[in-house]
Order: sequence, then structure tokens, then C-alpha cells
Amino acid sequence: MLELLPAIDVVDGQAVRLHQGKAGTETVYGQPLEIAKEFAEVGAKWIHVVDLDAAFGRGANTEITHKIAQTVDINIELSGGIRDDESLERALEAGARRVNLGTAAIENPEWTEKVIKQYGDRIAVGLDVRGRTLATRGWTEEGGDLFDMIERLDAAGCARYVVTDVTKDGTLQGPNIDLLREVCEHTDAPVVASGGVSKLDDIRALLPLVEIGVEGVIVGKAIYAGEFTVTEALKAARGE
Repeated sequence: MLELLPAIDVVDGQAVRLHQGKAGTETVYGQPLEIAKEFAEVGAKWIHVVDLDAAFGRGANTEITHKIAQTVDINIELSGGIRDDESLERALEAGARRVNLGTAAIENPEWTEKVIKQYGDRIAVGLDVRGRTLATRGWTEEGGDLFDMIERLDAAGCARYVVTDVTKDGTLQGPNIDLLREVCEHTDAPVVASGGVSKLDDIRALLPLVEIGVEGVIVGKAIYAGEFTVTEALKAARGE
């Protein structure tokens, strides 16, 4: 089965969704804490929280993560703006079970290697991709070759990758199955798929990839747009 990670993207304390990760394209969906409670109540074991203010360098929503961790029985994977010891420690202290490094993994490889060795499977690396080129700084800049990065991170002992085709994210056009297969061919580390899931069949289409390394799937806009419920998505992720 796949691990389902419903996504909660946060801007100024509100749960939002962006179109292809672009600032200024927010649609507001409510309070992150209440949404996290709803996800946990129907059986979700993880949520993927993205602090977009931190990602875009315009503040942070650490208190939101802390409130969720203190009041909801759910694991938090936190992403956005985690680029140094201070921001990493703040994220972990706020209650994140796992943090997802993005820009830092590309721009600060020595620090990334250090924290991978220090924190083990509490560190995942987000590989945000256009074609086979990495996207950084909130997807506004290019960051080199995807597979060169995987080779370097594997050598450092990276425990997990979160792979996003940024051309698919928020578009409801389906996940990039070919990209995920290719990533799994280049690493033995588990992979979490992100971006493009629009219907339950998109989740089911990922199930054959479990045997080659796809561990989970992050789903965001389709849930908020009412394409399916988290309950239905959890069933699809179990192959039901």
C-alpha cells in the first residue's frame, strides 16, 4: 500500500493552494488546525505541511505546526524555508516528525550532509523538477541535474526523497509516472510522489510502483477541489 499524505499549504496562518507553486495564486481553504483534525479523524497518519511564507522568505508559520502537533494525533512532514541549523531545529521543536529540505540541499550540500547524518530518517530531501532540472527558491531558479543530485545525496545517506514535477503541481493533470520510475531506478531510498493527482485512479496508478520504491503520495488540490475525499483516497492507497 501507499502512505497517503494529505497536504496543507500555509500562507499567513491560512490553508491555501497555489497553481504550479506561484506566489499570488492562492486560494484560501480555511484553518490548518481544523483541516488537520479532519484528516486525522478519517484515518490519515501523515500530513504534508508546507510553510509557503518560509519558502518564499517572507516569515514563518511555525506556531501552526506546533498547534497541530500538540492537539492532533498525526505525523507531520514539514517543508518550506528549512535552510540552516536554526530553522531546522525550530521545525523539529515545533513537532515535525520529518522535515523536507529543498533549496538547502542544492545550495548548501555540506550542511545537508551533516544533518542527514545527524537526524537520519527525520530528514527527507525534496526534489522539485522540470524535466530533469531541479527547481529551487520556491521554484523560481534552476538547481542543476536531478540525477547528479540523487547520486550525491545517496552517498550522504539520504533516507527519503519527495519528488515533485512542478509542471504538474496544482494542475490536476495526473502524476508523472515516468519520472517516478526513473528516480526509483537511480536510488534505493524510498520515494514519495507529489504533484498532479486529480482522481482516485491516479493514486491507484502509483500502486505498481510500490515494489520499485514509491512509498507514499502527497495529495492536495484534488481534495480541496472536491474531486474525492481523504477517506476515498486512503482506500485507493490501500488498493481498495
